[in-house]
Amino acid sequence: MRYLILGATEARDEAGAPLPIGGARLRALLAALALRAGHPASVAELADDVWGDDPPQDAPAALQALVARLRRALGGRDTVHAAATGGYRLAAARDDVDLHRFNRLAAQGDRELAADPETAARTLRTALSLWRGPALADLAEPARTAHAAAPEARRSAVLRRRIEADLRGGATAPAELLPEIEALVHESPYDEPLRAQQLRALRAAGRPADALAAYERTRRVLADGLGTDPGPELTALHAELLRPRPPQAPPDEPTADTVHPPEAPRGNLRPRLNSFVGREPELASLHGDLTRLRLITLTGPGGSGKTRLAEHAAAAHPEPGWLVELARLDHPAAVPGAVLSALGLRENSLVARETPAPTAATDPTTRLVEHCAHRSLLLVLDNCEHVVEAAAELTERLLTHCPGVRVLATSRERLAIPGETVRPVEPLPPDPAHRLFADRGAAARAGFTVDEDPAAVAEICARLDGLPLAIELAAARLRLLTPRQIADRLGDRFRLLTSGARTVLPRQQTLRAVVDWSWDLLD
Repeated sequence: MRYLILGATEARDEAGAPLPIGGARLRALLAALALRAGHPASVAELADDVWGDDPPQDAPAALQALVARLRRALGGRDTVHAAATGGYRLAAARDDVDLHRFNRLAAQGDRELAADPETAARTLRTALSLWRGPALADLAEPARTAHAAAPEARRSAVLRRRIEADLRGGATAPAELLPEIEALVHESPYDEPLRAQQLRALRAAGRPADALAAYERTRRVLADGLGTDPGPELTALHAELLRPRPPQAPPDEPTADTVHPPEAPRGNLRPRLNSFVGREPELASLHGDLTRLRLITLTGPGGSGKTRLAEHAAAAHPEPGWLVELARLDHPAAVPGAVLSALGLRENSLVARETPAPTAATDPTTRLVEHCAHRSLLLVLDNCEHVVEAAAELTERLLTHCPGVRVLATSRERLAIPGETVRPVEPLPPDPAHRLFADRGAAARAGFTVDEDPAAVAEICARLDGLPLAIELAAARLRLLTPRQIADRLGDRFRLLTSGARTVLPRQQTLRAVVDWSWDLLD
């Protein structure tokens, strides 16, 4: 049996299927017992957790009746034992309860951090994945607030240590960590260690100018809000940013055979952590198109796999590929600046705040044209739909003035400029869809194969219209459900398909968010 109290209280059998625990009082009792897994809880403690400030007149008798109901729901008298000293004890090991497993993994990740940051990051990510909502959500107040304070604080600390592990380990690109760090900074603007992580991530992402600007914002926030200056860690980081790193001298005197010119940057395409499944024919076709055409737009609904297809095509292209992520932009005017940042050119132009207006030398579009005019490269403009006019205008100017530039765009609508070739990204046919489900399912549950229930897998892929993101979200549910249980629950797919990776954009984490993104773009 497994007991889940990091969110709504649940009990799951050996196969991972949920057991029906009906009623708020029953869930509160189970949460209170699971909180103390392996140890007895007194009648007074359980009454406080279940009824709060409004206990029944005969609390011991009412609690005894609840325990009897809970035993029936969990499958027998042996699930909850009466303690010799009074009270009750849940018959469960500490690791059977998600809260205690979270604490164990958090401590393990702490120990691994100094010696093996990559392993620590995986361990801490596993710990954080156990959370499904507020801790001990079913306990009565004020007991819930009292018991949940420590786990919630621990969760926040583990999240920051996982970011630290990612920064040290290098398996995750620093640029991918920035949105998560910036969201935490917004929640805790006076947290100096978090601000230091932001500066280090910006520097590691090749954006020292943005790191300096972030330090200045931090200095002003601390001065205005607390009347203090940045502490030693931030001050030392600021000094390092102002002092360019000297080139490393070679260990021996170089000879003519050992001197090599520096290699030109090969782009900023990030390595993917899972396999690319199901788009092999489209990928082969796109390779041929990119040798002949200068502007290709991949169109299709949200979750159809446009970004992954574009990244893989760009990675195999002979010219350097540069990914420009436009999804996070709030205003079309930011499009040229986003391309500058992706190309690593932001650090060359810190415009003073008193400058009244951009000049020809500082205008981002002009700088882009000057940089790209005599270079050969492939720009991947990802998620153009919400800034489509600005993306189209910039693309046309670059293609007109920079003969060595090719553009591969992804969008839910075409750019509609001369020379554009549109390639719709269609739903996956049955066989590739089944292979994708099998691949992501094996990652979610060791040993899973489609042969376990091929009819259910076929039904899932068909009812999800071959949409890769929806199939991946469904496969993630194999951690808790069988293929048949998933297929039977697809009538409420917006509540079911909510298990996207934490590190992707919020609109890619649930099926509802994918649809909302499209809906919000409609007039």
